[in-house]
Amino acid sequence: MPEPAPVPADLGTIKALANPIRQRILDHLREGPATSTTLAKALGITTGGTSYNLRVLADHGLVEEVPELARGRERWWRRVPVDLRFAPLSHRDDDMRTALAELEHGFLAADVELFERFRAARDGMGPWGDAMPYSRGEIRVTLEELLRFFEEYIDLVKRYSRPAGEGPPDARAVHTRFLGFPDPAPPPDD
Repeated sequence: MPEPAPVPADLGTIKALANPIRQRILDHLREGPATSTTLAKALGITTGGTSYNLRVLADHGLVEEVPELARGRERWWRRVPVDLRFAPLSHRDDDMRTALAELEHGFLAADVELFERFRAARDGMGPWGDAMPYSRGEIRVTLEELLRFFEEYIDLVKRYSRPAGEGPPDARAVHTRFLGFPDPAPPPDD
């Protein structure tokens, strides 16, 4: 399947993504298709809640029905591969800035919680407990080079991405994050 082309995220899509329940639904659908009932059981929410949130995600092209799995009124859903891109800060209006700030805060909080769960489980994970490449660094680049660096990073992640159930039997999900930001201190005079 060809990689999806980058798509600019609109305000509605950002607001849809910023909802924590929708984030949990999308995370669960990484493992494969599910019904609103199976999602409700897995996430500890009502089927009405999962059905509503699935429809919101579908309205923004983030999930879709899987008609070949449907039986009667039972509807199956899957994630849609999408490469969403967020507008640069200078191109965001106030509503977009507010929505993206909420989304980024939610993403960061979820990442910290996920990392803490890993740390708590690490001793019982065998060799995978040692598998945490970690790097902190600094690069000195132009804005154009930083944008190219980010695209190369995205390409690298895509190269190693596989849907759940594909790949070697000993493969498992490994969470990756990239965060790069300029030093807020003014550059020294040269």
